[in-house]
Amino acid sequence: MQVPAPVEYERATSVQHAIGLLERLGEEARVIAGGHSLLPMMKLRLANPEYLVDINDLHAELGYIRRGRGEVRIGAMTRHRELLESELLRELFPIFHDAESVIADPPVRNRGTLGGSLCQADPSEDLSSVCTTLGASCVIRGAAGERVVSMEEFHRGPYQTAVGPAELLTEVRVPLRPGGGSAYAKVDRRAGDWAVVAAGAAIWIRDGLITDARVGLAAVGPNTTGIPEISATLTGRPPDEAAFTAAGEIAARSCHPVTDGRGSADYKRHLAAELTRRTLRVAAERAI
Repeated sequence: MQVPAPVEYERATSVQHAIGLLERLGEEARVIAGGHSLLPMMKLRLANPEYLVDINDLHAELGYIRRGRGEVRIGAMTRHRELLESELLRELFPIFHDAESVIADPPVRNRGTLGGSLCQADPSEDLSSVCTTLGASCVIRGAAGERVVSMEEFHRGPYQTAVGPAELLTEVRVPLRPGGGSAYAKVDRRAGDWAVVAAGAAIWIRDGLITDARVGLAAVGPNTTGIPEISATLTGRPPDEAAFTAAGEIAARSCHPVTDGRGSADYKRHLAAELTRRTLRVAAERAI
């Protein structure tokens, strides 16, 4: 039986309390929210924190989805189920509903959080692709105050983020841009599994031409979100199959998959191209 190493446990009652605990306990402390990523790593001894700071009581403070001036703000403790069921997100950013529909299973969606998913920074994780595709930014809070970073700055590599040892991710801000549509698609071996390959796309159209487009891939190596070459290639073109095919070709050569039990590298590149075409096509149909 796999059992984590002994660990001390603290339960935070507010954001400031959590930051204070992290400051006092030092770099050997880890934050736990849903725990669906951290606890399996602890059981395998891939993660061995000395302290766990439980932030589940912060849901009342950090569990929200609010439309503001020019953006939608989502608290880091917002559960997957809340993202899935949000009519506001389904109207403005349907990519969230697409992605949440294929994330894990109901028990995980009931407990897992947006912040936990982003802070895990797993290259196969769905919401990192979603947030990067939408050009979201992250609010990080520490004892010295708040700072806001882009998703590109937030993710520094596999399992590495810009959140410091005594800091918390508290909010994700998604900009509202006219003429936009978005979509997400995933190929997995069974329902709720990690992706073989997944792709998210967002596109903005004005006067029949693409003004911007972004694609984020998951499970095909690091640094496969955003893909600036796709935006540069599609901007100014009509949203047609030729444009989407060109984007798919860029996606396939921009990723770095490995051959494993989920498929060969060539198969995954094929999926990256196909899913990019499909999601851009759907995103263009949804553009408002």
